Amino acid sequence: MSTPDQDNLAGARAALRARQGAGARYDADTAPVDDLLMARRGTAYFARQLMGLSDKALYEPSAIVGQTRAHIVARISYEARHHALALESLTQGNALELPEDLPSLDLAISLPARALRNLFQHSEVHLNICWRDLTESQWDMPLTLPNGERVTPRDLPLMRAKSIWHGAVALGSGARVSDIPRQLMDG
Repeated sequence: MSTPDQDNLAGARAALRARQGAGARYDADTAPVDDLLMARRGTAYFARQLMGLSDKALYEPSAIVGQTRAHIVARISYEARHHALALESLTQGNALELPEDLPSLDLAISLPARALRNLFQHSEVHLNICWRDLTESQWDMPLTLPNGERVTPRDLPLMRAKSIWHGAVALGSGARVSDIPRQLMDG
């Protein structure tokens, strides 16, 4: 049985969807809301750190020895892209087949600053769209990531949240470990 607050929330959600129209995308009711929120907030935090860097600073050392900030941006971007490709395969009912010509990390770190920033932005949007396109039942279907790891789509937002919050700190551009949500500190 639902409570009056749940009924009000459901009514408000339905009214919002009606105002936004048929083209708007929404998370399924069974989506892991808290994990998605943490991943999306982490993405916004990472984006602020990235946009605060000058083009020159993007190619300077990160907080990870032997890696530039461009390495961190490329890794975070490719991770989102790979998750999105795996989710697209799932929603289309196909086995995961990555294109033969996926660019390498070495190629990405050589991109001009604007292209590297766009890589991050486009991969983030692509992943978010894939999350929103998942149906209620697809959140718990088995999924194989490009690295061979077996998970469900429900696992991905928390994995992404951990990676992107820690990636923001790894940029070495002012993000602090204390900014990372406590529940993400184990990884």
